[in-house]
Amino acid sequence: MKGVPNKVKMYVRDSRSPKPKNQNTSRIMSANRASDTGPEVFFRKQLWRMGIRGYRKNWKKVPGRPDIAFPSKKVAIFINGCYWHGCSICNFPPPKTNADFWKEKFKNNKKRDRGKLKELNDIGWRALVVWEHDLKRPTRTLRKEILEVLSN
Repeated sequence: MKGVPNKVKMYVRDSRSPKPKNQNTSRIMSANRASDTGPEVFFRKQLWRMGIRGYRKNWKKVPGRPDIAFPSKKVAIFINGCYWHGCSICNFPPPKTNADFWKEKFKNNKKRDRGKLKELNDIGWRALVVWEHDLKRPTRTLRKEILEVLSN
């Protein structure tokens, strides 16, 4: 439309990470979402198709803020991206620049993930970790696993 300025989303680098050598790489990395990622949305659509309802998204009332929580059943589901959570099957290489930072970052991510699962277990919750690569399996395999966790 004439006369209406384009809204430009301003990019602001996260100060927790080291200054990147390449601004474009920094923009791409910072664009990764913390919630409502592609795998999470895909998984929730699968739940919907299976007729599974009654879950809460990113529920804050339990440790770890699970991606999907079934409070009445005390079940938490985490949808882990293979890259960011250090999947041992996919085994992605870390970035080559700022290697020490990224090595520590991924190590801390894994430690945090283990801590979340332990905390949930300590308060009587069951947790299921669904890896991004798991979502590429046939839906019936995933469906069986989900229904098993929810029925126990």
